[in-house]
Formats: sequence, C-alpha cells, structure tokens
Amino acid sequence: MTTWPILSVVTFLPVVGALLVYISRGDDEAARRNARWIALWTTLITFAVSLILVWRFDPAQPDFQFVEKAPWLANAITYHMGVDGISLPFVILTTALMPFCILASWKSVTLRVREYMMAFLILETLMVGTFCALDLVLFYLFFEGGLIPMFLIIGVWGGPRRVYASFKFFLYTLLGSVLMLLAIMALYWNAGTTDIPVLMHSAVPRSLQTWAWLAFFASFAVKMPMWPVHTWLPDAHVEAPTAGSVILAAILLKMGGYGFLRFSLPMFPLASHDFAPLIFSLSVIAIIYTSLVALMQKDMKKLIAYSSVAHMGFVTMGIFAGTTQGVAGGVFQMISHGIVSGALFLCVGVVYDRMHTREIAAYGGLVNRMPLYALAFMVFTMANVGLPGTSGFVGEFMTLIGTFKVSIPTVTFATTGVILSAAYALWLYRKVIFGALVKPSLASIKDLTFRESLTLMPLVALTILFGFYPKPVLDMSASSVQLLVNNYNTAVTAVKAAALQ
Repeated sequence: MTTWPILSVVTFLPVVGALLVYISRGDDEAARRNARWIALWTTLITFAVSLILVWRFDPAQPDFQFVEKAPWLANAITYHMGVDGISLPFVILTTALMPFCILASWKSVTLRVREYMMAFLILETLMVGTFCALDLVLFYLFFEGGLIPMFLIIGVWGGPRRVYASFKFFLYTLLGSVLMLLAIMALYWNAGTTDIPVLMHSAVPRSLQTWAWLAFFASFAVKMPMWPVHTWLPDAHVEAPTAGSVILAAILLKMGGYGFLRFSLPMFPLASHDFAPLIFSLSVIAIIYTSLVALMQKDMKKLIAYSSVAHMGFVTMGIFAGTTQGVAGGVFQMISHGIVSGALFLCVGVVYDRMHTREIAAYGGLVNRMPLYALAFMVFTMANVGLPGTSGFVGEFMTLIGTFKVSIPTVTFATTGVILSAAYALWLYRKVIFGALVKPSLASIKDLTFRESLTLMPLVALTILFGFYPKPVLDMSASSVQLLVNNYNTAVTAVKAAALQ
C-alpha cells in the first residue's frame, strides 16, 4: 500500500515529541511554553500523518492493510503491525483527540508541565500501538503499557484523592490482564504462534476456547468497564485532570470493546456464542443500574462517568449479538461515544477552570452569561441522550436492531436505558444551564475563550455530521465487520450441524 512503514511512524512519532520535550531547555516559564507547543505540534503532525491511512485505505478489502512484519523476540514473536476496517477508526479517533487534550491542558496544568506533556505523548504511542498490533505479545505490551502513563497522569496531576484513584485504576486493570497473559501463553502452546491473523483462522479446541474466552473477558470487561467491575471508573474520572478524563472515556474504555472484536469473536466463536446470554444480562444490568446511579450523582464528572458505563452496555450487547448491524453498531457507538463523552468532560473542565468545583449544586443559570457554552453543552447532551440527528442515535439504534434478531427480551429492557439517559442528562443540563443566575459567584463568569471554542466547536460539528451522515465510519468498517460476522456464524453453524448428526 505504501513504500514506507506508515503505521510505525504514526505509532512512534509521539515518542519523538516526548524526547524533544525532554531535551528542551530554558527557564521554568520558557520550558513550560516550549513543552506545550512541542506537544501540540507533535499531536497535530501525528494526526495529519494518520489521515494518509484513511486516504490510502481500501474499504472494500476486509483483510489487514499497511502490514509491517519483522522478526523480534527469539524468532517466535514478531513485530507485526496492520489495520483493518475495525481498528483504523480507533487509530484516527486517538490521533484526532490528542490535540484537543493538549489544548484543554494549556492553562489548567501549571506544575511539572514538561513531564505532563511527555506522559500524554507516550500514552498516545501506546494507545495507537494497541490498535495496530497484530501479534499477541506486542498487543499485550502496548495494552498494559498504557496503564503506566495514565497511572501517573491521575496520581500526579489529579484531585485530592488522586493516589487512591490511580492505584485502584491500576490494580483493577492489571489484575484482569494477568489472566489474559496466561491465555496468550496457552494459545501459543496450542498453535505454536502468537500471530493474530494466523490465530484468527486456526481452530482453537472447544475446551481451550472456554477458558481462554473467560481469561480475555476478565481483562476486557474491566477495561470497558462492564458491571460489576466498573467501580474503578468513577473514582478515576473524578480525580483525573480534564484531559485525563477525556482520554480515559474516549480511548482507553474502547480498548475493551476492540479486544472483544479482535479476539473474543474471531478466535473463540463457540465460547462467544455460549456466553452471549451472560453478556446480554450484564449489559442490561449495566444500562439500567448505572443509569439509575447516574441520576443520584451530585458531581458532574461522576454522572458522566456512570453514563459511560451505561453506553458501553449497548456496545457489548451489539457485539455479542453476532449480527452485522449489532457489530457495526457497536463499532460506531464506540467512535461516537469517544467524541461525545470526551467533549462532555471538556465541557466540565471549562467551568471547573473558572469555579474550581464540579458540584452540580454550585451552578445554575449559566445560559445568561455563557450562551456559546450552553449551545455546545446542549449538542453533546442531546447526543448523550441519543437524539436522532446526533451521532449518539446511530450507534444505539443499530445495536438495538442487531440484538433484536437474537434476543427480544434483552432489547426490551435495554431500551429503557434510552429513557433513563434522557432523565439524567436533561436533569444535569437544566440544573447547570437553565434557571435564574442567582449565585453571586457566577455573576462575572466568562463565556468560552477562543482556545476553548477551538477545542469544542470541531467536536460539535463532528457530532452533528455523524448524526446525519454516518456513512464514512460505517463504510470504512463494513467489509471487515461482514467478514468477522460471516466467520463467526460459520463456526457456530458448523457445530450446531455436527450436534444434530
């Protein structure tokens, strides 16, 4: 496709930026300014290079493209990179959101600015690498490596309970991933390779499928996070700095869903089919229970964090329905949620920078002083509710249609989540934006600055664009999704036919 290793360039370019930040010198203020500008330009250039992938990508081709392969460890483990229609949207989402995170941290982060920017740039490399890796060991290194910069971002630049939140985040996600490492070793002993494309097309024994599926599930369920292993998420979100919350909600949560699509369905189709009722049950509980919990929150970030768990319930439900609409809807919902939830956390950051509180009760009547902010917040709130005409509607609707073919009771209960999401999202909007401006502390609050408008308005445009015209994302993933669903259904059908004979 290209004569140069474009995936490696996109993946490791942020590390070059981190090294430039490290060697940049000057007095404290000059070093901070240099660190910000280097980080911003690095993320912008990385995004620009990643757009070449979209330009040269062939959506009609379901297999991996831009493949790079080189021997690495003991000739058994290879450095193997590539993207298909499922992974490429996540790579673009990651590179697109990073400049917004740097802009959001421009004024709010004043301590250890160089280290902060370096942590974000290294985190970008690890996230992009996770979506591009085509070797199990390489995937595991990128997947787990992302914990370290995120742990530091929460633990060093977070809120008052940052150390507790960062350790809880680290231990929860690490514990689940230890089981995944054991499953990777078992797959290597069984097939003699850790190459993901080879493993996707080799038959894994039924008994190993069950145990390997459970081991991978332990890791991905915590990462998404699914109920009941979701309790680390609200703490991590509340204590993380604004940009940390954006990346956590928009990218790191999606790694769990991506893992289900890349490993659970293609490698363990029989186990995925057997455990689908369990996934449906957990998804419905997540959608209803965490929506009710969101209704009771007094902290803006916590409310949005619980809403993320509910929205990820639609994703897991759609993926394990094993239908074309369900899986395609799950992919689109993750991309849409990445844009919308990231934007909602940016909106919270805007008022937090002014008032230094996230308590819902501290606000009210902001539309009188901040009309631009009220407009942006309204678009993202409506997308969070799933209003037709916003990107939030398309993904939810497709997952519901896809699951309807498989389990009508699941869809019946899951649809109540749409009503509950309207309840908590509109309640939050009314409390913060509408009403009389009676609190003296809000009397002189300023509307969006140019930098904040630059951060929010492109996300407003994307939310509405993908609501009316979801074709770019759906077309990009269509052939890869169709191949995945066909292989899954073929494997399940074959076993059912053999059981009848």
